[in-house]
Amino acid sequence: MPRFSVIVPAYKVQAYLHECLQSVLGQSYPDLELIAVDDCSPDACGAIIDEFAARDPRVQALHLPENVGLGRARNAALEHATGDYLIFLDSDDTLTPDALRAIADRLKETAEPDVLVYDYARTYWSGEAVRNQFAGQLTEEGPAPFRLDDRPGLLRVLMVVWNKAYRREFVEREGFTFPPGYYEDTPWTYPVLMSAESIATLDRVCVHYRQRRHGSILGTSSRKHFDIFDQYDRVFAYIDARPELAHWRPVLFRRMTDHFSTVFLKRGRLPRGSRAEFLRKARVHYRRYRAPGAPVRPRTRVRHTLVGLGAHRTYRLLSLASRSRRLVLRRCSALLRTVRAAALQLHYRVQLRLPLRSDRAVFSSYWGRGHGCNPGALEAAFRSHAPHITTAWIAHPEHHHTIPAATRRLRPGTAAYWTALARSKYLVNNVNFDRRLVKRRGQIMIQTQHGTPLKHMGLDLQDRPAAARGTDFAELLRSADKWDYCLSANRHSTLVWERVFPSSFTTLEYGMPRNDVFQQATSADVSRLRESLGIPQGTVAVLYAPTYRDYRRTQRRTLDLERVLRRLGPRFVVLTRAHHSYEAPLAQAAGGRLIDVSDHPSVESLCLASDALVTDYSSLMFDYASLDRPIVVHADDWETYEASRGTYFDLRAFPPGAVARSEDELIDIFASGHWRGSRSSQLRAAFRDRFCPYDDGQAAERVVRRVVLGESAGLPPFVPVADRHPVPSAMAARPTAALTTVPAPGGPVPVTENL
Repeated sequence: MPRFSVIVPAYKVQAYLHECLQSVLGQSYPDLELIAVDDCSPDACGAIIDEFAARDPRVQALHLPENVGLGRARNAALEHATGDYLIFLDSDDTLTPDALRAIADRLKETAEPDVLVYDYARTYWSGEAVRNQFAGQLTEEGPAPFRLDDRPGLLRVLMVVWNKAYRREFVEREGFTFPPGYYEDTPWTYPVLMSAESIATLDRVCVHYRQRRHGSILGTSSRKHFDIFDQYDRVFAYIDARPELAHWRPVLFRRMTDHFSTVFLKRGRLPRGSRAEFLRKARVHYRRYRAPGAPVRPRTRVRHTLVGLGAHRTYRLLSLASRSRRLVLRRCSALLRTVRAAALQLHYRVQLRLPLRSDRAVFSSYWGRGHGCNPGALEAAFRSHAPHITTAWIAHPEHHHTIPAATRRLRPGTAAYWTALARSKYLVNNVNFDRRLVKRRGQIMIQTQHGTPLKHMGLDLQDRPAAARGTDFAELLRSADKWDYCLSANRHSTLVWERVFPSSFTTLEYGMPRNDVFQQATSADVSRLRESLGIPQGTVAVLYAPTYRDYRRTQRRTLDLERVLRRLGPRFVVLTRAHHSYEAPLAQAAGGRLIDVSDHPSVESLCLASDALVTDYSSLMFDYASLDRPIVVHADDWETYEASRGTYFDLRAFPPGAVARSEDELIDIFASGHWRGSRSSQLRAAFRDRFCPYDDGQAAERVVRRVVLGESAGLPPFVPVADRHPVPSAMAARPTAALTTVPAPGGPVPVTENL
């Protein structure tokens, strides 16, 4: 008997069915049967199902003699299901990687509940994935399992059949089946949740819910949308037959009214000429099942009233008035924005005529993100070594909590922001300020950069259209002309910056200020950081930080991190750090040994907390090398990356450590111990000598003494690489642990690693 019976009905989805079925059969948890139902589909769905059945004995192919619809097709599959749990999946949706394993683990943790509710994400043709807005209802905190009475908020999650796993014995005992018609999920999901003796939740995206541009059933104009009335009749009939469920009537009445209103307002669902009839039928059901007691939000109270009245013309007039009001508000808002922008620019022009403040400095990084990177290290150095300078930091409000209390907070686009840009003597950034900034005589602008360049930058992108993407190179040079100083970590960077940003700035080859902390931190700091991140004691923390791909529209994780962790065993933990350009985590279900740190304000702290770095072509490797900790390069798409972006040297020929060209090679590098072996140490030492000659912990002080205090001589001397002592990792500080056996990727033969 399999653990799961996955039921997939198919009708006119030949373009998506292959991906759907493969997402099930490719799961890392193989104990399943897949019952695929060809609902007499006129396209190639039946043939596709037969092809999968011929290849994989876990697939049962059912071919119905006539088209019966989603509900009855599922019923046909239920008669053949033998799994402990039933999982339904629509044929244009997909299971996420390792979803079944996560579901199986959660079922075991929660003592085999009747129903397990998990999360989903809407996926669009553009590649964008948006998680369910009510994901907070799926929290795993608190007692588990529970009954619906204990957590009624669960009803706010989309009432569909495919975001739940159902114990088959429970379904058969209660006699649940699907009715015919549209909205067949409704009389299944409500009774199931109300009747279940035990419910559990899984706070993980397990289904990608495809948002089709055209062709979805509920998006089709049809009188079949009137089926919704019969479906709610079935729901209330179920309650009427069970007096113990009567207390759910007010909630279901409110949900029914919301649902009617949604169908009525969705353009294109109801055929022309049928809208008044729909609202009249909605009024009948409203009066039939009305059950006061469930609170209605003020914003939906009017919609409920109009459904109750069945006032079609009034509804249309109010909708028209609402749309007109929104249009007027949008136009007024646009006019106000224009007036405000003009007023701010006038204010800026006035400020430009006022005296420069020689005791003011303004900082920013990454287009208004939080306090950090090289500008953050310099801002702290300004306060330490030039305390007479008052500092301010430009950041969006959501990042203000990262700014030190002693530093003034500025929000982009405000009058205070423009005043600071106009009158501060020192301007510090790792990207460019607003292009409207006018560089005044006497102002000093420090361009800190944000790493050592491996990929092409500046003018070198002119023949790389995928990477340049409409870059205004004339504007880029105008921005560089405003720089007085440009920081550099090494001779390689100096040569690149001066060539790709040809201007008259002075290069300060002093090292990267943000890396000073690597030489200044203590082992106590490392322990504190690891504890704050939730890294278990005695584990090896690997920081995974891939870079941005210019040749991709969306982020696509090339590593199956869950699989990597399973192969390496419980001694390893992965910290996932998404590139800031993606603004989305690398792991949909981070937790346990997979810890998402994408929103952590300080990448330097993450480096200190980790024991090793895995990256592809991120400039973070140059900074991490100064820590003298293991680095593994995952270069699975080097040729494509180099062709689209361009690179200054072949990283595979001069790497900072071991190089993996596939996921299995990466696993083998860690399983065999090569990640921290002697060859890896030799490669890292050569890399450090070339790219970290000045990162000795005093870069920020040198910049402040040179630029602010005017000290051209007597700056702190550079400490040779061999004489530096960066804080050791937690792993390096521990005594050698006992042998750990890790299964090798290529077969069952274990590889023994001494951690």
